Amino acid sequence: MNETLKRAISGAVYITLLIASILYSNESFFILFGLFLLIAVYEFCALVQINKVIPIVFAFLFYGSITLVCFYKKLVEETLFSITNKSYQLSFDSNFLYQILLAITLIISIKCIHFLFSDGIQEISKSNKIIYLLGYVILPFFFITKISFGINEYNPKIIIGLFIIIWTNDTFAYIVGKSIGKHKLLERISPKKTIEGFLGGILFSILAGVLISKFYIKPSPIFSEKSIQIWVTIAIIASVIGTLGDLIESKFKRIAGVKDSGKIMPGHGGILDRLDSVIFVAPFVFLFYQILNLI
Repeated sequence: MNETLKRAISGAVYITLLIASILYSNESFFILFGLFLLIAVYEFCALVQINKVIPIVFAFLFYGSITLVCFYKKLVEETLFSITNKSYQLSFDSNFLYQILLAITLIISIKCIHFLFSDGIQEISKSNKIIYLLGYVILPFFFITKISFGINEYNPKIIIGLFIIIWTNDTFAYIVGKSIGKHKLLERISPKKTIEGFLGGILFSILAGVLISKFYIKPSPIFSEKSIQIWVTIAIIASVIGTLGDLIESKFKRIAGVKDSGKIMPGHGGILDRLDSVIFVAPFVFLFYQILNLI
């Protein structure tokens, strides 16, 4: 099987599995991204050469616990009652918890951006490896699942819309860059990325955002203009921040001396290679939602 066909098949399987799990139910969505999280943690630990077992166990317990107590509180209370025969009430503010997690994630994201543009950093200390694992890999998965709930209930169109924008940005950044790209974006990290491709990706992502707001999300006429503004802003955030996320992973790989983070997807690399943009974008999109709620 040639490389192009292999890449096409694995890409199609990935997209089908992703969209099917998102559309089927919020439970299948949680499970798939929980699995993606564990694989991403494994890949990142291998990339920066730290022990894999403890981070994987921590990610599994942390993701599972937060998901259960935030989205299935009543089920947890009933389960605890059936086990102990005592009544429990999990009374805490899940929104406040997510705000704390967001603050931690954004601080580490800024550290990641500093890491990206710092020429002198060619080795990563063990403490920084753990910090990056937490804020660059683990915590963003909580926001991927959280933003899919919109205001009140699970809305698969939100996360699918975000993926469409990121895929559009990646595709057209490549096409425009290959066609007319002359000026390198950050050559020492990613020699193939160009400024022209970067700008082309943003423009086509904005177009995708407009089309999503008009034909996919389909808001009521009274909110149509606001919806366009929201999705155009999300498109700009996703394009700019997503590119940074991709470049940050490229720097990790360059320091490690490897082409891909893993081999789980033939022709595409690892899960971290596929999700590096969205996991870096998700906390910033969640922050944008928080700002919208305050306006």
